[in-house]
Amino acid sequence: MTSVVIADDQELVRSGLRMVLEARGIEVRGEAGDGREAIDVVGRESPDVVLMDIRMPVLDGIAATRELVARGTGTRVLVLTTYDLDEYVYGALRAGAAGFLLKATPADRLVAGIETVAAGDALLAPRLTRRLIEEHISRPPPVVGVPPPLQVLTDREREVLVLIARGRTNDEIAGELVVSEATVKTHVNRILGKLELRGRVQAVVLAYETGLVRPGG
Repeated sequence: MTSVVIADDQELVRSGLRMVLEARGIEVRGEAGDGREAIDVVGRESPDVVLMDIRMPVLDGIAATRELVARGTGTRVLVLTTYDLDEYVYGALRAGAAGFLLKATPADRLVAGIETVAAGDALLAPRLTRRLIEEHISRPPPVVGVPPPLQVLTDREREVLVLIARGRTNDEIAGELVVSEATVKTHVNRILGKLELRGRVQAVVLAYETGLVRPGG
């Protein structure tokens, strides 16, 4: 059974989420009303996933996410936000969140998202993520050739990274490159390993930050 901790400063939201999740077979191991408490509860309960609000007292969700990732707890952070272009979500993704969902997400999709993140995958609404990043990242200076941070990648790996940043799923990448989905997964794993990234979300951010993919392009 997948386990979660719910971190949100509104008790009513926490209670509602607990009822929804427990009714669908998700184990709720604890709740937290601020980021510091979330870190403590996660450390004590070791859930598969923590549902992390952004705007919380004492310690916000971004700082809490950064600290949890730095500690290497193994608990994956799934950000729940009210607005799809919330300026704080970009910071959470950079801090190491595995993905994000809107609080208005239907219950079944929320549960599916939790299961996806618990399994070790990134939860991306690809076009939403692209919009978010383009909204909050400044254009990097022009680079001739391959950006230095990406020179460790092969040409095919950079091609895959571009498609990831453009919101393509593994299945869509496989179709576009005329390769198997297993081959795409191998490329993605090598990209993350070579660039020392925590997940697919961070790969998208890096693609924009280095100029491999241009905002608005």
